[in-house]
Amino acid sequence: MRKTLFFVGLALVAMAGAFHARTAGSDARLKKASRAAERNGWIPVHLEGTPAEIGFQHGYLLAPEIADNLRAVSSELTHGDKNWAYYRKVAREVLWPRVETEYRDELNGMAEGLKAHGVRLDIWDLVALNGWLELPYYDKWREGNKASGASDHCSAFVATGSYTTDGRVVIGHNNWTSYSTGERWNVVFDIEPAHGYRFVMDGMPGLIHSGDDFGLNAAGIVITETTIGEFIGFDPDGVPEFVRARKAMQYSQSIEDFARIMKEGNNGGYANNWLVADRKTNEIADLELGLKNVNLERTRDGYFVGSNFPVNPKLMHEETKFDPSDKSNSENARHARWLTIMEENKGKIDVAAGKRFLGDHFDTFTGKEEPCERTLCGHVDLSPRGMPTWQGPFAPVGAVQNKVADAASAERMTFFAALGHACGRDFHAAEHLEQHPEYGWYRPILHDMNARAWTELGGK
Repeated sequence: MRKTLFFVGLALVAMAGAFHARTAGSDARLKKASRAAERNGWIPVHLEGTPAEIGFQHGYLLAPEIADNLRAVSSELTHGDKNWAYYRKVAREVLWPRVETEYRDELNGMAEGLKAHGVRLDIWDLVALNGWLELPYYDKWREGNKASGASDHCSAFVATGSYTTDGRVVIGHNNWTSYSTGERWNVVFDIEPAHGYRFVMDGMPGLIHSGDDFGLNAAGIVITETTIGEFIGFDPDGVPEFVRARKAMQYSQSIEDFARIMKEGNNGGYANNWLVADRKTNEIADLELGLKNVNLERTRDGYFVGSNFPVNPKLMHEETKFDPSDKSNSENARHARWLTIMEENKGKIDVAAGKRFLGDHFDTFTGKEEPCERTLCGHVDLSPRGMPTWQGPFAPVGAVQNKVADAASAERMTFFAALGHACGRDFHAAEHLEQHPEYGWYRPILHDMNARAWTELGGK
């Protein structure tokens, strides 16, 4: 009943937003900000100014979407033995004390922008929303790490030198999550902060970071990541991952900067293999950021890939429950496919190739073209096995959107992006839930997820 009342309340405040928008739309803090018309499902938003101004603009321009996104995220987080009050408490007591002033100001500004638009979510709702990807790491730590490791999903690559058509960097990523939250991962933020570099990133309404962490900045740094499979570990005294990820996107002017910012105060939350490119030097890097083990590899001629496969054996042994010998699991199968596809395309990797890679359906375990949890374009909803480390059979999860950039697009401050599956396959919510009623709890928040055309986004 408490959950039902909470979600009804969110719907009511979102409906009230139109009235407040008419009265607050002339606020001086909005003068440098804009929300453009959707482009193949993407919402382009420009934010500019001080942290408080950027937060206000974000909250005001995306108020209905933030309320809707919180409803989806909180539904998933509380589908079990936790309620939203618990996560608000963790946000207040564990995350907030370690959020630096700049991002506190931005989050408080967002709450003000929401209020001006008639959506009365408070600061603890927003902190919990921003921390939602690392909160499960806290839960597992709190429970003594007795459960399996943290969930693993997403596929990514970065290449340079003799592997690309022009010798310059190419980077790509597809985000794997539930189709509920993934369908809402459709904002392209173009942010000009008062301090740091202008940056363009994909994101969700209400997040001050990308979340799936694809973005580029005016200093020439391009960033993405995939989670480290079955990772165990969390430091409640560390800096939240969402703060460090946002700071690195905003302030990094080199690979060294990026690695330093991500390591400072590392709390182990949302532990990732970070793939980074410097379009100025055409150097690429893989920062495997565990809590105890941190490994940085760099090259100007080669590639790095991500499929939730722990790369460093010491990190794998000490900080994960990952089994590298099980060739049938998604992480190992996708890692094997990445290695093959990168070598087969040596000297031919460009944006067009990256788009193909993210829609690939070859299952290395069976040797067949068959969309499932083991393919780079993930379709857990089609798998009778599911992903045991993450989701059950036929769960409505998998690849939800895709991004690719090269050095030329990064110079233009743009990247190419496509919502839905890169292969072009659509997902129909009602049909799937009818066939798999065990996922009926998704019904209030699960929408159709249609594949959209690739679109160049960002720039001015």
